[in-house]
Amino acid sequence: MMGAVVGYARVSTSQQDHSGQVTRLEAAGATKVFTEKRSGLDGERPALAECLRYLREGDTLLVTKLDRLARSTADLYKIVSDIDKRGISFKVLDDTAIDTTSRTGKLVMGILALIAEFETDIRKERQMEGIARAKAEGRAGGRPALVTEEVRTRVFDLREQGVSIRKVAEEIGFSKATVQKIIENQ
Repeated sequence: MMGAVVGYARVSTSQQDHSGQVTRLEAAGATKVFTEKRSGLDGERPALAECLRYLREGDTLLVTKLDRLARSTADLYKIVSDIDKRGISFKVLDDTAIDTTSRTGKLVMGILALIAEFETDIRKERQMEGIARAKAEGRAGGRPALVTEEVRTRVFDLREQGVSIRKVAEEIGFSKATVQKIIENQ
């Protein structure tokens, strides 16, 4: 089944112009081109999301350069993997090795998947090293606990005085549900 060729063109800033990309995509057979002026690092890329929703089985997604589509190898692999599951091909004009309609292109995407996994593992390893270093230096991660021993003591003191849970919550500045949890988890 031969579908449409759909292009995606992106520039990083509003001062840049994507008309050169659009011209190249149309010359390569794109019948519809989605355009966007947003940083590739921006997770919110509405035109890309619209483009991906527009694509149908048998279609081909076409970009001029790989970095126009994805923020990272992991992002690229996720996008291409998702469209591949839907029966959609992917091609890059400036890098003919990335063409999922060919065996070689599929091999290249497989290699990119391994690189994405490797990058993720390295990022996790660095994160865990940073957490361990912070703990060793006496710094704890996350938000400080709001329910301190002082708060717990105050809740129990007020309750022993017969103060209602609602009034306790008002006095210490917590919700009734939080006060109830404090009492239940003595």
